[in-house]
Amino acid sequence: MSSEGKKLFNIIILGVSFMFIFTAFQSCGNIAQTVITNLNNTDFHGSGYTSMSIIYGVLSASNLISPSLVAIVGPQFSMVVSGVFYSLYIAVFIQPATWAFYTASVLIGIAAAVLWTAQGNCLTENSDENTIGRNSGIFWALLQFSLIFGNLYIYLAWQGKTHISESDRRTVFIALTVISLVGTVLFFLIRKQEDTKAPGDDDSTNEILGESSSARNKMMRAVAAFKKSITLSFTKEMLLLSVTTAYTGLVLTFFSGVYGTCIGAVNRFGSEEKSLIGLSGIFIGVGEILGGGIFGLLSKRSRSGRNPVVMLGILVHFIAFYLIFFNMPNDAPIASMEGTDQVAYMIPSKEVAMLCSFLLGLGDSCFNTQLLSILGFLYSEDSAPAFAIFKFVQSICAAVAYFYSNYFLLQWQLLIMVLVGFFGTITFFTVEWGAAAALAARGSDYSSI
Repeated sequence: MSSEGKKLFNIIILGVSFMFIFTAFQSCGNIAQTVITNLNNTDFHGSGYTSMSIIYGVLSASNLISPSLVAIVGPQFSMVVSGVFYSLYIAVFIQPATWAFYTASVLIGIAAAVLWTAQGNCLTENSDENTIGRNSGIFWALLQFSLIFGNLYIYLAWQGKTHISESDRRTVFIALTVISLVGTVLFFLIRKQEDTKAPGDDDSTNEILGESSSARNKMMRAVAAFKKSITLSFTKEMLLLSVTTAYTGLVLTFFSGVYGTCIGAVNRFGSEEKSLIGLSGIFIGVGEILGGGIFGLLSKRSRSGRNPVVMLGILVHFIAFYLIFFNMPNDAPIASMEGTDQVAYMIPSKEVAMLCSFLLGLGDSCFNTQLLSILGFLYSEDSAPAFAIFKFVQSICAAVAYFYSNYFLLQWQLLIMVLVGFFGTITFFTVEWGAAAALAARGSDYSSI
């Protein structure tokens, strides 16, 4: 197999592995609060929102050290170990205990930081400036198939149910645990590149950051990666992109946890309210996959760069937020186990709710494919630290959003996303214009990014 063929193979395996792991994890996130609400009259006293807040809070802090860990053990082994911890978190729901639930939340936060840092490193190692857009799209589209499969099962299994029994819960989470383990095993199929750089590598430190397996050199690699992360954090481009990244963190919280909870709490949806959570996840996945395909795989045909895609993303999201505001009761995110009988500005419509799910996924893919692309382009030599910073900002904002989701009415959550999204779009435009100017100075074709 040619070098280019091997790289494309690695990208596909990377995407398929993440698809399996996040089929399990995102399905778990979508139904966690609903399942926990049904458990809270037992000895279990946990909160899905609090768990997710812990996960993303620990994830954000762990991104400070994740480049160093990836530098020491390598991206492939880092992803394997992280995948095991994802599986353990999901397995907790088979027989929930409050202490195990929150302990697993801390552990998966650390694992997620390492997993996504290693993913960014692997994506960049197998791409160049001409293929980073395509490869980002392939990875993102494959990843988002995860929203289809898990949620389809939930939709079919829970159709017509207003209460989730112990048997229903165990069946779902045993299946999700096995699926996550399959994705973890697939990481072993990724083939090592002959001539790749370690995270934090540069021309002046090749000797230090080489392939030596000695403890001393591994420690120096780890320190170099940590220093590079701190340095990159304060560059103009990274600070500007951090606003855009913050927005993706808020949206991630909303569509992966809050919106599904809102749908499941609307009593006017009748006996379909629980199964509609799964159907909503499917429509989110369709939007994500469509966006990844169009704006990633077909990026070579665009001569306008990334800005039009991000502009489309924010417009699609604003439409979705407007429709959700009119369609969903204001107290839906914080409703009790009995749900809510309130009505917003229209009678709750299942069709509008599913349309909004699709729009949330489509807009999210617009932002994430372009962020992956521009980070891989700007920081091709420092991929692990750059992607660690990306996940640090995204996850800390997701943690904050999961925390306030316990208390804020729907209208305030939507308003926060509108404001941050507006400014995040402007800052992305600024960085993209700078990237276009740099390409023009080198005599490269703008459409190649």
